[in-house]
Amino acid sequence: MLTQDDIQLLRKDFPILDEQIYGRRLVYLDNAATTQKPVCVVDTIKHQYFHTNANVHRGVHFLSHKATELHEAARKTVADFIGVPDEKGIIFTRGTTEAINLVASSFGEAFCNRGDQIIVSAMEHHSNIVPWQLLAERKDLKIKVIPISEKGELDLDFFRTVLNEKTKIVAVSHVSNVLGTVNNVREIIRMAHEKGVAVLVDGAQAVPHIPLNISELDADFYVFSAHKIYGPTGIGVLFGKTELLEKMPPYQGGGEMIAKVTFERTTYNELPFKFEAGTPDYIGSTAFATALKYVQNIGIKQIAAYENELLQYASTAMLRNIDKLKIYGTASEKSAVLSFNIGTIHPYDIGVLLDHQGIAVRTGHHCAQPLMDFYEIQGTVRASFAFYNTLNEIDIFVEAVKKAVKMLS
Repeated sequence: MLTQDDIQLLRKDFPILDEQIYGRRLVYLDNAATTQKPVCVVDTIKHQYFHTNANVHRGVHFLSHKATELHEAARKTVADFIGVPDEKGIIFTRGTTEAINLVASSFGEAFCNRGDQIIVSAMEHHSNIVPWQLLAERKDLKIKVIPISEKGELDLDFFRTVLNEKTKIVAVSHVSNVLGTVNNVREIIRMAHEKGVAVLVDGAQAVPHIPLNISELDADFYVFSAHKIYGPTGIGVLFGKTELLEKMPPYQGGGEMIAKVTFERTTYNELPFKFEAGTPDYIGSTAFATALKYVQNIGIKQIAAYENELLQYASTAMLRNIDKLKIYGTASEKSAVLSFNIGTIHPYDIGVLLDHQGIAVRTGHHCAQPLMDFYEIQGTVRASFAFYNTLNEIDIFVEAVKKAVKMLS
């Protein structure tokens, strides 16, 4: 178990945590939006630009060979981190959003026909709704939505009733970015596979916070972003089962994804390069690998246990000390997100007053407007935790919320 002494040592790896905001030391509780970066990740970026920068693949010179080795080693690191034996199914993308769009476009082209059905859940991020709507409009498909309870748990009985021979894919988040609900994706995948239906899991909020083995989970597609797990922005991962990826057409055309080009016909490269048109972010991939190794050295199980301690401590302190507080997302299985409102106070107003006390939280609909509609609210205040947050920061946060409420009442 990580102790507060351990956390203080780890915080030294994140210089931004010493920043002064309006004369106060930063309390950063916006980790669901993006995490801060340790020195080792930034050093990796700097080192590669200064010492091994060259375009990857096909180059005959030393730097190109070295950059290629690092890029492909990063792919292997990602595969190992998520429990995948074959890195051919690891596709580097610009992030979770592009990965979902890739699957919606390419899987949809290969497997979906007029009248077929897609299933999503009521708690999805817009990035796991809109690409499927675009596909549905393009190919005249139907979208079914798994409802949730007031606690923020999926209705799997309803899910069972709408799974049928017309269902081609289920797209669901592993962890809700608003509610923190850890969905039972293992059961969702099992139920879907009984009907021969593929499943895409949005793991953007899961990979940084909970242990993961995709081979055991048996997801057909799993997507996530580097910047959510202490890595650089602008790079992410699509894992796909190779038997599906082989049958899917390329998402984009250009360099690297080809085998041979003539004006009459183009043949495509093998996996994973078939889906990686153009120069990849080989600097970002190497820094991404550094971030994953950093997390591995701490231990994802230790991180999960400590972040759960933070969540429980914050939830108890908020409920005990603040009147008219409503927490959204009280599922039995929950990760490090605390979304709330207080009476009729607008979440934006609370967020602004917290900011002036040096505390960074996120306010608004969190790219989950259908979920806000379900709860009949405009938005929430969202505090989201990482392993570098401390119990003392939670105390500061609670006192700052109390002060904001007093000012706004």
